[in-house]
Amino acid sequence: MRGLVARAAGTPPRIESVEPPATGPGQVRVQIRAAGVCHSDLSMIDGTLAAPYPLLLGHEATGVVAEVGDGVDRVAAGDHVVLNWAPACRHCWYCNHGEPWLCEHGGAPAAARGHTIGGEPLYVTLGLGALAEQVVVPQEAVVGVPAELSFPDAALLGCAVLTGVGAIRRTAGVRPGDSVAVIGIGGVGLSAVAAARAAGATTVIAVDVSPAKADLAAAAGATDFLLADDTLHRAVRARSGGRGVDHALECVGRASTIRAAWRAARRGGQVIVVGMGGRDDIVGLSALDIFHSARTLRSSVYGSSDPDRDVPELARAVLDGTLDLGFLVTDRATLDDAPEALDRMARGEGARTVVLLD
Repeated sequence: MRGLVARAAGTPPRIESVEPPATGPGQVRVQIRAAGVCHSDLSMIDGTLAAPYPLLLGHEATGVVAEVGDGVDRVAAGDHVVLNWAPACRHCWYCNHGEPWLCEHGGAPAAARGHTIGGEPLYVTLGLGALAEQVVVPQEAVVGVPAELSFPDAALLGCAVLTGVGAIRRTAGVRPGDSVAVIGIGGVGLSAVAAARAAGATTVIAVDVSPAKADLAAAAGATDFLLADDTLHRAVRARSGGRGVDHALECVGRASTIRAAWRAARRGGQVIVVGMGGRDDIVGLSALDIFHSARTLRSSVYGSSDPDRDVPELARAVLDGTLDLGFLVTDRATLDDAPEALDRMARGEGARTVVLLD
């Protein structure tokens, strides 16, 4: 099969032919029909995350089950599924305490699965490697969705939408009348903006470094758009009663934007880190500021979501018209165009590119 393979950090990935593994017991082979190009894929090749190589990229995807191994009872051939890059084991301490997104056994950066044509072990991003024609994954890594759901919409449910919507609904618990700021208007940030408006937030401030994101933010439901600079906290406070927002979401993954979110939140407010940053990018806050501001700083891993529960719920919302994802897909591409889609993401252009496969 063909897939997008990175050979080393800082080296542009390219389309290669690779050998997928056989479908073993408890496993499912999925023919990929659509895959989103996510910032986490970029983090695997720009050095933000340490990854083994050669690495098959991609983790936000949907497709049709082509084959099931012995003992599979979750899906059958022909089913439409969304891939889950952090399947919960359902028996560790975190799973038993209602936090499957923190499962001890889920979400590893890469797993060995298959081989290159030259016989080297092939690693797959987040256990999936979904920017490819097919994947072989444990049955726990697929979630069934209705066949009526379009492939581009279904693909986005697996990461951007689940993460952004979950950060608003599950982590922050945004309520009617709340004020929200979202820093970083990519696929996840736009999903958070839309979810905040749907939750009844009356002020939703979208923030980005690119003026071109203003129209995307408005389409998602933002009430205000601000360009990120050193005066951001004052501009946010001017639009939120002089106090700052109830919830400030950081969807970039940098110390500087986490500090900006901290300053944009009101006293007693929440700062939710949604973006995944680097190990050496240190966030500095003074002890007095932490005490005096009474803010809560926390992260939102995978939107604090349980994909087995939340993906079907989101799919129903798309189908009944209560969740519109039309504003998210700004580009459609073939697998051969995937490297350029990563370049556009690195330049901060657009929202989500969806790679479509036959």
